[in-house]
Amino acid sequence: MARIGSAQFVFPEFSGATKRIVLSNLVAFAILWITIALKPDVGGWLIQHLALRPDLILREPWQVLTYSLIHPTLLGSLFELLSLWFLCGFLQSLHGARWMTGLYFASVLGGAAMAIVIFAIGLAVGYPPPLVVVYGCLGGVLGLITAIGLLHGEVQFQLMFVIGIKAKYMAVIYILLALAMTFTEQRVYAFAQLGGAVAAFVYIRLAPRRGFGFVASETLYGLRNKYYRWKRRRAASKFQVYMKKQGRTVRFDGQGRLIDEDDVKHDDRQRWN
Repeated sequence: MARIGSAQFVFPEFSGATKRIVLSNLVAFAILWITIALKPDVGGWLIQHLALRPDLILREPWQVLTYSLIHPTLLGSLFELLSLWFLCGFLQSLHGARWMTGLYFASVLGGAAMAIVIFAIGLAVGYPPPLVVVYGCLGGVLGLITAIGLLHGEVQFQLMFVIGIKAKYMAVIYILLALAMTFTEQRVYAFAQLGGAVAAFVYIRLAPRRGFGFVASETLYGLRNKYYRWKRRRAASKFQVYMKKQGRTVRFDGQGRLIDEDDVKHDDRQRWN
């Protein structure tokens, strides 16, 4: 739970992009647990090929996203899902669904990228880290916490419902815990979490106000409109050639729209009178 100033509030509204992200993880969690209960071999196969294994990433590139949907432990999954609900809802209410969704997936991808890079560096220098299968959305969660710490650092959270702590200090604590884990056998997993924080920092600094998704959609619409304008100008040019053969002259503007000569003459008379 969190506190802004002296006003305490509970979990935000469960709607929009927050609802889609949480339900996607919840459905994936249910499918995995049911599969493990009924067909343990199939469940193990799903974890092996959907969780992130840095040594297999070139053959199975989809793992950079699917690993965040793998939740094999009950308590860890409950923490992640509740964290997603609160953090996503909090940021969605302040920055919009597109921006929050872009931040979350940037953090997930950043976590995967960091784990892969650390594993590759270990191989290159002759000290390969222990092969750890990375799963869960803690990279995305730490990215969301980092974003709140950077943008809303004075927001007061209640840690364990007892200790009041500002968001910026809570983000630092989570990052320090992940750094401490880099000295253990779970270092690849820890670097994946840190990658989420780094990706969130970069996203906040570079992302447009309404998110990369909005910019991408606007760019696609712009390209589509340019294509249609080009087709209209091309058709206008062909029509001009046809009308010229018929002994008539027609004019089009730069957008391929027909210019009415009567309107042009009327405008000219008004301009000079």
